[in-house]
Amino acid sequence: MIDALVIGAGPAGLMAAGELARAGLRVTLAEAKPSVGRKFLMAGKSGLNLTKSEPFEDFLAAYGTRAEALRPMLAAFGPDAVQDWARAHGQTLFTGTTGRVFPRVMKASPLLRSVLAELRGLDVDIRPRWRWIGWDGATVLFDTPEGAQRLAPAVTVLACGGASWGRLGSDGAWAQAFDATALAPFRPANIGFLVDWSPHMAAHFGKPLKGVELRAGPARSRGECVISATGLEGGGLYEVSAALRDGAPLVVDLLPDLGTEDIAARLARARTRDSLGNRLRKALRLDPVKCALAMECARPVPRSAPDLARALKALPIPIIGPRPLDEAISTAGGLRFEALDNSLMLRARPGTFAAGEMLDWEAPTGGYLLTACLATGLWAGRHAAAHALKT
Repeated sequence: MIDALVIGAGPAGLMAAGELARAGLRVTLAEAKPSVGRKFLMAGKSGLNLTKSEPFEDFLAAYGTRAEALRPMLAAFGPDAVQDWARAHGQTLFTGTTGRVFPRVMKASPLLRSVLAELRGLDVDIRPRWRWIGWDGATVLFDTPEGAQRLAPAVTVLACGGASWGRLGSDGAWAQAFDATALAPFRPANIGFLVDWSPHMAAHFGKPLKGVELRAGPARSRGECVISATGLEGGGLYEVSAALRDGAPLVVDLLPDLGTEDIAARLARARTRDSLGNRLRKALRLDPVKCALAMECARPVPRSAPDLARALKALPIPIIGPRPLDEAISTAGGLRFEALDNSLMLRARPGTFAAGEMLDWEAPTGGYLLTACLATGLWAGRHAAAHALKT
């Protein structure tokens, strides 16, 4: 007999398990993969961005239409609390120039080891290779190496992840256990986009596009992206990927720190017999990647300096669509907040709570994803514990 069950051992599940165990409950943590925290560890390979240090209302705004739904969770465990939590697990932190917060070691593995040591000290029973396959009434069903398992916990926290990076455990298969009315369709978030480049762009594949502003509808990004053989990828693009996914065209300002009139004046001073590439390089000091992009996308090439200046300030990029869902860093869609009460308990299944990326919210990279997973995991675990102790 167990008191509490947590399904999914990513950041949200780990937080929920710790909160339940600290409340004095006997906790089983089930994970479908052979080891825990796989997506968390992968995030740390490029430098573990824990959170972002900025005013709370600015931080909250990154969650768009779901900001108010997440407000209580992030108010209870926001950027400052995430930093305190990481320090309590032995991590020395630093804040970059953009406000992003990282552990000095940049990796996720030391933090994960400390969290797991804490859970072991709290007698949390971690069961890898336990794949949740649904319910039979109040009984939770698992497929395990030891055969079918049936558990009847007092409370359950679902932290099953989204629907991207299936090889790391977030495959969205859990959605089959729910009525369709409780779900919003999965959509890619923080994803690269496809562009059918002409052959002359091949020399620039893998190179960064720096010092630009990307625009898609109302979304803006001054971050950099990378030109790939199939299109565009990278953190700067991810900040506008939701708008692009929803149909907004992509426009790039190649010279965001110069006004149109200043650009036109510089172009007017260039020799008219020079090629377009030489005019851009000499008059505007554009690097080879920007020059190539301008010649690729400014079609037909504007003849006058003012027209060319306007083109460089709003260069249309002919994206075809997003990369496949499984390549997305995160996903939108999942369990609708309307299917949950304020404690993140399922309205249709009292005693069962949900947290993390399986909820229908999205945010750009930059610490927002991990912070919301931790915050909702803590919130669901805390309320699940209160529910178990009350009943």
